[in-house]
Amino acid sequence: MALLLLVSGYAIVAWQIVRFGNQTSVALADAAVVLGAAAWGNKPSPVYRERINEAITLYKQGRVHWIIFTGGSPQSGYPTEAEVGRHYSIVYGIPRSAILVDIESRNTWQNLELARDLMGPAGIHSVLLVSDPLHMKRAIAMATDLGLHALPAPTLSSRFSSWTTWGKFLWRETWLYIHYEAFGPGLQTAPEVSPRPEGQDDRI
Repeated sequence: MALLLLVSGYAIVAWQIVRFGNQTSVALADAAVVLGAAAWGNKPSPVYRERINEAITLYKQGRVHWIIFTGGSPQSGYPTEAEVGRHYSIVYGIPRSAILVDIESRNTWQNLELARDLMGPAGIHSVLLVSDPLHMKRAIAMATDLGLHALPAPTLSSRFSSWTTWGKFLWRETWLYIHYEAFGPGLQTAPEVSPRPEGQDDRI
């Protein structure tokens, strides 16, 4: 009976994560905050590319005036995720002057915490969070706890290679969300990035 209740509770939270990820804000904001994902050398992984493209679209639609890229490097000598995002967006027409970068963060909490540190000096008070739909519920919960005025802007297309990959991501996000709600950020400060060969995208 206890096992059935545990499984049922887990499934309910997973459904809430899926449903929340389908919500998107149509509001204007000062900036888009792009949560980090894997970079393959000097180019973004497919998952990260979709996040960057979403932020570029928001900027070109006039819905934001800044883009904040977040994310450090999995190890010394690799470009940071934020720098890869900045370079890609400049190539696609975003002015360098409209971009801020955090090159130190290694997980979602740090992404948001260091983005917040960049916001104050730039006069940024509201943000649209850009990430994959399944990541959005945990990210918004963290942003709210950090005192950010943040609304969801999930990617319109997510580059999952298969339903198996999608399911693994949902399982992982459900576990991380439950941990966060139960214990706060203390258990979520370990790096979510790790060295990986080109072709692998586990930073989502």
